[in-house]
Amino acid sequence: MVLVVYGTSFGGAAVATLGLAAVTAACRVLLRHSEQTERNAARVLAEDRLTPAHRGRHSRAGAATQRGCQVSGGMSPHD
Repeated sequence: MVLVVYGTSFGGAAVATLGLAAVTAACRVLLRHSEQTERNAARVLAEDRLTPAHRGRHSRAGAATQRGCQVSGGMSPHD
């Protein structure tokens, strides 16, 4: 039995359906990739905007003041 859908055979409709499903899947993959690239770019921009004192746990900027470094000469009378 041959089913006709709007002048097209069932096989033709099935091929069209598979084609649309493939295009939809490809578009989803490209969209996910685009969104991930955008998130990564936004994260890099956010990291670039941070001040040097807030760069991270192992930053060397301002290390002496952050760790409470003491002067080797001892305490001054003003401390």
